[in-house]
Amino acid sequence: MDSLLLCVMAYDRYVAICHPLHYTSIMNLHFCVQLVAGLWIVTYLHALLHTLLMAHLYFCASNIIHHFFCDLNPLLKLSCSDISLNVMVIFIVGGLFALTPLICILISYGLIFSTILKITSTLGKQKAFSTCGCHLSVVVLFYGTASAVYFTPSSSFIPESDTLLAIMYTVVTPMVNPFIYSLRNNDLKRTLQKMLCKDLHF
Repeated sequence: MDSLLLCVMAYDRYVAICHPLHYTSIMNLHFCVQLVAGLWIVTYLHALLHTLLMAHLYFCASNIIHHFFCDLNPLLKLSCSDISLNVMVIFIVGGLFALTPLICILISYGLIFSTILKITSTLGKQKAFSTCGCHLSVVVLFYGTASAVYFTPSSSFIPESDTLLAIMYTVVTPMVNPFIYSLRNNDLKRTLQKMLCKDLHF
């Protein structure tokens, strides 16, 4: 869901920067509701696929998961069944859901940067870059940690590091997102500057 939402947000920025005059007609409420509903349906089916595959496994050993939630990799480690199909589906379907949005994000930003380079005004370039900067930082944070968790070979699986990375993309990234996106808010900038100035004076 996160990767697909980041892809939709990249498309939103592409329309805002490359087609600003058509933005309100393209990104209208009806289209946004359709996008969100489509994302929910696709991610529900994705989760259902993994749940059905997991239901066919046998668990005859320990029932203690070395993780802070029931994620796929730690659950598969507890199974005494053949998990090769599950692992293959995680790599293929997970790769499809991770790489397709990432490719779309990269294409969107390629088009955005080519449009920004054509802008003659320095202020216009700064505004365009500030529109994209927050989103790009969230994309790097999310994809960096999620790919380290799901695309690391099972032979090099270390529960502690896997848990730490999972906390990064499931807890830290959503917590940081509002702050990152709020950095574009002038009121927040002024408040932070006042706080920093008070700290420096004391």
